[in-house]
Amino acid sequence: MSSANKNLSVFTTQGLPDISQRTFAIVVAEWNTEVTEKLFEGAYQTLLNHGATPENILRGNVPGSFELTLGSQWFAERTDVEAVIALGAVIQGETKHNDYINHAVAQGLTQLSLKYNKPVIFGVLTPNTMEQALDRAGGKHGNKGDEAAITAIKMLGLKVQAAQ
Repeated sequence: MSSANKNLSVFTTQGLPDISQRTFAIVVAEWNTEVTEKLFEGAYQTLLNHGATPENILRGNVPGSFELTLGSQWFAERTDVEAVIALGAVIQGETKHNDYINHAVAQGLTQLSLKYNKPVIFGVLTPNTMEQALDRAGGKHGNKGDEAAITAIKMLGLKVQAAQ
């Protein structure tokens, strides 16, 4: 389902694990700051609302979305970080740069999840316009940052379930 038909801030929260002692890293691209700061605010607040403590939410900034993979790796390498949330916005514009960047970041974050056996969440918007990005960063379609944080929490719960 496309986000045009879904509010990114509406999700089921039944059965979420206790995250009060879990440490999260949020890696934020500085390119398109008007969007990425709203994504960060959504992810941060969602983690707090579901039991995380401010001291257990680490933030790292990278210049752009392409750098999210390496920035996320540095946090994923830490044994105290249990999930990494990568936030960015690559807007189509007039070139195909988004195709290359989005594909590389998605592949890179997937590889990090597998390598470090922990959730590394792709919270990168891939809209055609700035308006569409803002609609998905706290606008009429909710906030992809909220969705990314809930995804991290749910994946931590699944990891516990799978280990039993």
